[in-house]
Amino acid sequence: MRLVILDRDGVINQESDAYIKTPEEWIPLPGSLAAIARLNKAGFTVAVASNQAGLARGLFDLKTLDAIHARMHSELAKVGGKIDRIFYCPHKPEDNCDCRKPKPGLLYQIRDHYQVPLKDLPFIGDAGRDVAAAQSAGARSIMVLTGRGREALLALPHVEHYPDLAAAADKLIAETH
Repeated sequence: MRLVILDRDGVINQESDAYIKTPEEWIPLPGSLAAIARLNKAGFTVAVASNQAGLARGLFDLKTLDAIHARMHSELAKVGGKIDRIFYCPHKPEDNCDCRKPKPGLLYQIRDHYQVPLKDLPFIGDAGRDVAAAQSAGARSIMVLTGRGREALLALPHVEHYPDLAAAADKLIAETH
């Protein structure tokens, strides 16, 4: 199995400091859905690992998060793309859980679900916490410069990075051929 893990906000859809609280606020980044479809067509299974502290903060409930993800799945289906599974941390940073990035707990959940080693498995994110989680788990950290990526790159200039998910996907696909 060829698996790629994506962060959600800032990689697939627009980032918001106020959180994505409704399906209407979920707005895909240009080219991101087509990039996922290309990954799928190249044989990649796509999973998502996302911090969702808005749940613990009471900004939205699980039903709303499910509706946001239903919109994402629906929009992806329109372009022939599919996310196999979404893993998320529902906790606030101060909860000090193991699943909130920068800790690698979500990646370990993905490893256990798919029964694949994390060594060199690509994890595409847009923030330092994504890089830290990937490095901690032994995964291949790839940063995109959408979302929080440009500011994160200032602190992490040596991390593999691409302008957006489309460019990162193209690189992964090229490596498999």
